[in-house]
Amino acid sequence: MSVNYTEEQVKYMVDAYKDDPSRKTVDNLAEELNKSVKSIIGKLSREGVYKKTVYKTKAGEDPVTKKELVETVSSMLDIDSTKLSGLEKAPKADLKNLLDALIESVGVEHDEQR
Repeated sequence: MSVNYTEEQVKYMVDAYKDDPSRKTVDNLAEELNKSVKSIIGKLSREGVYKKTVYKTKAGEDPVTKKELVETVSSMLDIDSTKLSGLEKAPKADLKNLLDALIESVGVEHDEQR
């Protein structure tokens, strides 16, 4: 059985990634150790240190779909979401404004409705 990484390489990778858990670190490790990015990610995952990058919007928020916004609005109004499915064609900003207005009028925290 061949060994892809020595103990020293694994320790080096884990320490480097813990110091800076970023994609850039993974890319640098792949280049330094002459391995593929997938191989580095796989090894860091097996070592229990790799953290998948979580997508955020430009505003730094968790992404939410129009469908999710419509479902939240429909649940707040206690209406079957299929009756409001046409709202999914509305601009996302308008849906967010509608949801914010509902939250303000009902006095419910935004995160509780998602």
